[in-house]
Amino acid sequence: MKKVNESELAFRNPDGSGPKYMIRGPSIDWGVFLLKPGQKMGVHGHLNTEETFYFLSGSGKMIVNDHEHDANAGDAFLVEKQEKHDIHNTGTEDLKFVFVKCPYLPEDKVEYT
Repeated sequence: MKKVNESELAFRNPDGSGPKYMIRGPSIDWGVFLLKPGQKMGVHGHLNTEETFYFLSGSGKMIVNDHEHDANAGDAFLVEKQEKHDIHNTGTEDLKFVFVKCPYLPEDKVEYT
């Protein structure tokens, strides 16, 4: 058993944005992500991992294989393996969402330009 509390962990970026990993392995990888207004997650994909996103607050765009979808609090998206994806905060408030990657394969990421 493992217990963590989000308040005890920091977001990756000095401005308080980016990912905050809650649990890493052995079977899933999950955490919360915060994008400030105008920020983008960064377009990428996974060869063998599917990723689920659940939006907690704010508004933005979920982009999957170059198709844009509105993303608002309460929305969930399943991005299947090998689907290129990105998230943009198009709103005026912070965009916060949960991400869950399965299976846990930390090196399974493809970056796109």
